[in-house]
Amino acid sequence: MSDSKKPALLPALLTMKCPSCRQSTVFVNKSIFPLGKCLALKDECEVCGERMKSESNNGGGINYALTMMLFFLNLLWYWPIFGLSYKDYSVFYYLIVSTVVVVLMQPYLMRLSRMLYLYIYIGFGHSRRVVQD
Repeated sequence: MSDSKKPALLPALLTMKCPSCRQSTVFVNKSIFPLGKCLALKDECEVCGERMKSESNNGGGINYALTMMLFFLNLLWYWPIFGLSYKDYSVFYYLIVSTVVVVLMQPYLMRLSRMLYLYIYIGFGHSRRVVQD
């Protein structure tokens, strides 16, 4: 692949495309539903043949970092709108709202953390079937 036709990194990452060719989907289900199978990876990429199940880590540390980042981002919008004070229960309301947001976003965050790990681990154009110019 030439550099002019190289797919963009961020759209490929957010649409859960193969880290090696950025064309085929990585997960068996395109949706996060059913939740029991939302993290099921394909054995290999259909386009370039890159093995997807070669990593031993599933991105758990990255998932923790994304979760903490989401708590912080919730603080950035919650504080100016509702305010936080130690004199009332606003801190507890913030924690409840943030926990609900994080729990609802968790399946997507787990997928995104696995994708980030794959993108770090594999890299672009390292497949055995990708033909480089």
